[in-house]
Amino acid sequence: MGNCCSDEVSHAGAHPVGSATAKAASAASAAADRFLRSRGAGASTQIELSLSASNLGDQEYFPKSKPMVVVYSKKRDGTLEEIGRSEVILNSLNPFWTTKISVQYQFEVLQQLVFQVFDIHQQFHDVSEKMLKLEEQEFLGEATCLLSEVITKRDRLLTLKLGVSEHNLPNPNNFGELTVQAEESSGSKAIMEMIFRCSDLEIKDLLTKSQDTFLLISGISDSGMPVPICKTEVRKNDLNPRWRPVSLNLQQIGSKENPLIVECFNFSSNGKHDLVGKIVKSVAELENMYHRKNGENFFVPASNAHECHSKEVLKSQLYVEKYVESNRHTFLDYISVGCQLNFMVGVDFTASNGNPRLPDSLHYIDPSGRPNVYQKAILEIGDVLQYYDPPKRFPAWGFGARPIDGPVSHCFNLNGSTYQPEVDGIQGIMSAYISALRNVSLAGPTLFGQLISTAMAIASQSLAENQHKYFILLIVTDGVVTDFQETIDAIIKASDFPISIIVVGVGGADFKEMEFLDPNKGEKLESSTGRVASRDMIQFAPMKDMHGTGISTLQSLLAEVPGQFMTYMRTRETQTDS
Repeated sequence: MGNCCSDEVSHAGAHPVGSATAKAASAASAAADRFLRSRGAGASTQIELSLSASNLGDQEYFPKSKPMVVVYSKKRDGTLEEIGRSEVILNSLNPFWTTKISVQYQFEVLQQLVFQVFDIHQQFHDVSEKMLKLEEQEFLGEATCLLSEVITKRDRLLTLKLGVSEHNLPNPNNFGELTVQAEESSGSKAIMEMIFRCSDLEIKDLLTKSQDTFLLISGISDSGMPVPICKTEVRKNDLNPRWRPVSLNLQQIGSKENPLIVECFNFSSNGKHDLVGKIVKSVAELENMYHRKNGENFFVPASNAHECHSKEVLKSQLYVEKYVESNRHTFLDYISVGCQLNFMVGVDFTASNGNPRLPDSLHYIDPSGRPNVYQKAILEIGDVLQYYDPPKRFPAWGFGARPIDGPVSHCFNLNGSTYQPEVDGIQGIMSAYISALRNVSLAGPTLFGQLISTAMAIASQSLAENQHKYFILLIVTDGVVTDFQETIDAIIKASDFPISIIVVGVGGADFKEMEFLDPNKGEKLESSTGRVASRDMIQFAPMKDMHGTGISTLQSLLAEVPGQFMTYMRTRETQTDS
């Protein structure tokens, strides 16, 4: 689904992905592409944490405390990775540390932070904070929170009670409090928007039937490896393409003087895109190209491994048709002023899931408490989104089942209510799901149209009432949808409203036909009346445990939501301004 490309060189002069050595790079590029695509400015955000404390320890034991705080990221396996240390404050039980701790914000991940406060002994005052051995210092207390708990506060400020874990303190009843304040890096707001076009593109592979091109823009890491930042859409059958604007922010590129790699690829539906050519320019040089109205010739690396420093210069040229710098609101700006993300769920109750009473059913409720695939999908997405919706009232539906003494329904409330689909929290969804399994008969077929239309109606009403909400509908299904056109029509209507749709396929079905739900291959969905979606707001993928990068399928789908949210908000702002 929109895979990026590697720099693996083939003897034909193209750069397909597919060799054993390119598989890891391909997986990483695919994950990066999914993560970055449609996110506009700010594919990732640097957060700076400011820390202060009050009433540390106990004055009887620590009358002249010299505190320092150490910040850790807690991994899935429970291990702690240190991400920063403050300076040492002399003789204070109410310190305000000036050192800011930097954290990379990832919307799609639950990022657990651990803060440990230490009193630094007198004999170590001349030792650099980074060199201090913590086991030689006095432990004053510990606090834990999720990064999302901080950044979803209106003032991005959260006060935590300090406590104790395995450390032994003289008086375990008085640890004081730690206050955490998050601030978004200013570089994420400084935007450089560019429009690129090409002339006389050379498609050298004679076996390639398509001439469908896109640009991939990458930075260069400290190790010299390319790091994908953003990509354009695919322009079909055009050797002189002009792409829609792309946006970079200062945080992504570090400096306008840092080199960027701009690669042009010929799209292939199998993900093995061929390199047409590349250029290496800084943003400052791209800006200069815009002002001078001159093009830059693409080049391709030599195909001979012994000539790794040589290159073939092509007649094809890249032009910068537009260059504009500005400051923009970010996703976190909207969240900090009270915009909420509302989680919605649709669960497939068709008969192909198997008898829920049998262990081989996808709906089997394991007495041991191990979640089935439906529960896993709901929990993984819901655990992230719940922090962005303080009321935690989530609409939850089922489809493809026959309620007791009733016809097959393709959108019924999981909680059994006739009128209200909302349940309380993620556990409310779990309870309603299990209850529904006992009270409906699995049937079919697999239809999405009514479910999407119902969710869209809620988003539409919210918009009409001027509520600051954006909705994320998760549909979990084990089969291929059969109401193709009705589903497409519903999606296209929904694209005008504040909603994103995530469709996850579970079980062993062949979901290839479901790829029509993901228009990221350069195609746009078209309704029965010829209308196309106003924006990309639906994603589909079969559920797998992990990508090659360690990112789960659900995380990679969820990562696209902030960009879809920002696309919607900018469209609304443009309509309001006009």
